[in-house]
Amino acid sequence: MKAAVLIEPGKPLEIEQLQISKPGPHEVLIRTAACGLCHSDLHFIEGTYPHALPAVPGHEAAGIVEAVGSEVRTVKVGDAVVSCLSAFCGHCEYCVTGRMSLCLGAETRRAPGDAPRLSRGDGSAVAQMLNLSAFAEMMLIHEHACTRINPEMPLDRASVLGCAVTTGAGTIFNACKLTPGETVAVIGCGGVGLAAINAAKIAGAGRIIAADPMPEKRELAIRLGATDVVDALAPDAAAQILELTKGGVDHAIEAVGRPASGELAVKSLRRGGTATILGMMPLSHSVGLSAMDLLSGKKLQGAIMGANRFPVDMPRLVDFYMRGLLDLDSIIAERIPLEKINQGFETMKSGASARSVIVFDQ
Repeated sequence: MKAAVLIEPGKPLEIEQLQISKPGPHEVLIRTAACGLCHSDLHFIEGTYPHALPAVPGHEAAGIVEAVGSEVRTVKVGDAVVSCLSAFCGHCEYCVTGRMSLCLGAETRRAPGDAPRLSRGDGSAVAQMLNLSAFAEMMLIHEHACTRINPEMPLDRASVLGCAVTTGAGTIFNACKLTPGETVAVIGCGGVGLAAINAAKIAGAGRIIAADPMPEKRELAIRLGATDVVDALAPDAAAQILELTKGGVDHAIEAVGRPASGELAVKSLRRGGTATILGMMPLSHSVGLSAMDLLSGKKLQGAIMGANRFPVDMPRLVDFYMRGLLDLDSIIAERIPLEKINQGFETMKSGASARSVIVFDQ
């Protein structure tokens, strides 16, 4: 199969022909239909987050099941599925207490002594990134890393559910548990931030403030449900949010991974408000609350992958789209072939557009 391989940090991905193994007992072979380009991939490509190399990145995908292992019970050949990097074991403390996105999922990967899922023609192993490696014509993953969806759902739209929408919308529904009428500020209007804005509208937020330095993204945020917009780089951005809400927001969501954005989220809170950090910050960076923030009842949390329960959440998000509530069409800025993946990441670096999606020939 054809795949985009990261060989060295800071270098463009290279298109190679790789070998893919046959499904083990709990594994699913998927023909990839579409895969979104996520900023998380860029962190690994640029080397700011470490990973074993060579590896195939990509984790926001949808496709059709080609084959299943002998013990697979959750999907069958021909099913349309969305993949998710938060693969879960199903029986650890996190899983049985409903916090599936925190599962470390060791049992969903092949053991060190087993044959690799991906390899080159000479037999050398190629690492599978985030349990998925979706920048490839096929994926071989654990059955608990994908879920079946409505077959009428367009798969290019479905792909962005696997990370951006699950993270952004899941944060609103699962981590924030937003109550209708509460106020929200979203800092960073890429795919994750836009999904959070759209979900806040669905959940009935009273005011939704989008903060981003790019005018194009602020306009897109209004289309997806923002009631107000702020230039995130303006020196008085926090003051503007406090003025718009007469004291601050109930929920501030950082969705870009910049230290200054985390600081803005905290400064935007009202008494008793909660800041949720979604972006992948530099590994050496800390986000904190001051003593006065703590005395004011403010809270700070992370929400990896939107605290999702993706076998439940994904079909619901698909239903939201099919009913016209979730606007995935506006989130997707362009559709490109695998061969243009490096140009897609250059577009991402410019910050001017939302999601680029690789579409594979079916």
